[in-house]
This record gives sequence, C-alpha cells and structure tokens, in this order.
Amino acid sequence: MRAALIAACLLTPSIAVAHIALTYPPPRTTMLKQGPCGVAGSTRGTTVTTLAPGSTITVQWNETIDHPGHYRISFDMDGNDFVVPPTSTGSTEGMTNVIKDLIMDVQGGTVPRPYTFDITLPDMECNNCTLQVIQLMTDKPPYTTDALSDDIYYQCADITLAASAPDAGMQVTPDAGTGPGGSDNGGGGSVSGGCSTGNATGFVALVGLLGLRRRRRTSP
Repeated sequence: MRAALIAACLLTPSIAVAHIALTYPPPRTTMLKQGPCGVAGSTRGTTVTTLAPGSTITVQWNETIDHPGHYRISFDMDGNDFVVPPTSTGSTEGMTNVIKDLIMDVQGGTVPRPYTFDITLPDMECNNCTLQVIQLMTDKPPYTTDALSDDIYYQCADITLAASAPDAGMQVTPDAGTGPGGSDNGGGGSVSGGCSTGNATGFVALVGLLGLRRRRRTSP
C-alpha cells in the first residue's frame, strides 16, 4: 500500500515551492517577487483564460508557506496597472482596479492551505485584461513598497472577456476550497503518508484502479 501511495504522489501534479500559488485562473508565471505580476518586465503570455463579461468566478490559490498578513484581488481591463498597498494593514479598496482587499490570511494548521474568493467580473468585453492576486505579509517590519520588497508576493492571470464565452460561474475545478461564506478558506489537510491535498484526486484514482485489478484476479 505504501508503494501505491508513493506512486499516486508521483503521478499527480505537485505544488511548486512558493508562498502563494494561483490555481484558477491559471497564472501567467510562477515567479512571485517583483510587481505587478511576479517578475520584472512581465508581459502577457500564452496562458489566457476566456470568460464571460459580468460572470462570477471563484478565484483559487494555495498558501504554501505560512505567513501572517492578508490577500488582495484586483482586475485591470487593459494591461496590468495595479497599485502597491501604501501600508501593510490599510485597505486599498476604492483605488484603481482593486476588487477586494484585506482577505484574511488564516494562521496555523497545515500547508498547502487552499483559499477561494468569489468575484464578479466587469460586464464588458476586453482582450488585454489581467487579474492580480497578491499576498501581503506583516512579519518582516518595516514594511516597504519598493520593487525588491520582501513584503509582497505577486501572481497574475491573463484574461479575455468575450460575449461568446460560456458562463464562467458554472466552471468547477478539482482543487477548490470552500471557505466560510464561500470566500477565503482557512482549512487545510493532508493525505496520510505525505501527499498534500492537491494530490488526493490522483490517490483516489489509483486506489480505484488497484481495487479493479484485485477484483479481476479473484473473479472465476
């Protein structure tokens, strides 16, 4: 059984070592350290998610290293012009492109910890829009806003809003967490033997295959 569990872990995608890992919409890059999108000079990539204008989606990410602080979600209709929070604890809601700020970072428990938050997209089309999720940490004072700050990690997803897209609000992804009230999720967990919750789907599938093989062997 131990061998089967190890095989399940190897067959399923592992979560990259990071602080925050955007899982839906898929990120432009896994780089995190420089704003506004993780790496200096970041430009629109080839991983583009097409969604319906005005639809509601569930933004999903994992915290892979535990830090005190909070998260923020922003959306730019043309490019990636996002404000840097001027303070570590104040809200930037109401500033340009900010949708939701001060999303609670739950402390304690196991990591990776999944988070989800529902947002409603602008009700208009765009072909160069960007969603940004940041993690702002408060455990390394003094807080700084420069490009090499250790206080913020950045993730961006390249988006197209098109009237021809299906209703994005109906999409379901396998690693979605369900937090209180359908927003941020402080829950976490692991599969016995060392696989993270991100690998649970592969483990269940492999156990099912092993069970099917056993039934075939014992059948007359």
